[in-house]
Amino acid sequence: MGVYTFENEFTSEIPPSRLFKAFVLDADNLIPKIAPQAIKQAEILEGNGGPGTIKKITFGEGSQYGYVKHRIDSIDEASYSYSYTLIEGDALTDTIEKISYETKLVACGSGSTIKSISHYHTKGNIEIKEEHVKAGKEKAHGLFKLIESYLKDHPDAYN
Repeated sequence: MGVYTFENEFTSEIPPSRLFKAFVLDADNLIPKIAPQAIKQAEILEGNGGPGTIKKITFGEGSQYGYVKHRIDSIDEASYSYSYTLIEGDALTDTIEKISYETKLVACGSGSTIKSISHYHTKGNIEIKEEHVKAGKEKAHGLFKLIESYLKDHPDAYN
């Protein structure tokens, strides 16, 4: 088994507190509302929303995937950090055992810097290169931009 790590960083005009509330704490409600083509539904299968919680994400009709299940590994509202692991679903191929994600929002002026790290755990001697994960990173960034636009258009939301 190999582990391949990719890092990504981008900025937002939205302060970390608002962004974290929308992007992490209320994503299960907000994303299906503003991007139903991407995510149709998010549901908690076990747990209370904290570490150890298992969620099932059902993708929208525009997605190439049907669903994934992920486990929340950590969530810290005080430090605006969140980590979870994809543990099941058709986004995991016969070459990938699991994918772990870490996200941290850092105050940057009046906005935020979003730092994300993904760890692809492969089966056997399979190698994952950055170009293999580029499309997924672009989709995730597009979804983030939709949330950011929503927050800009709704300045009273998630304060």
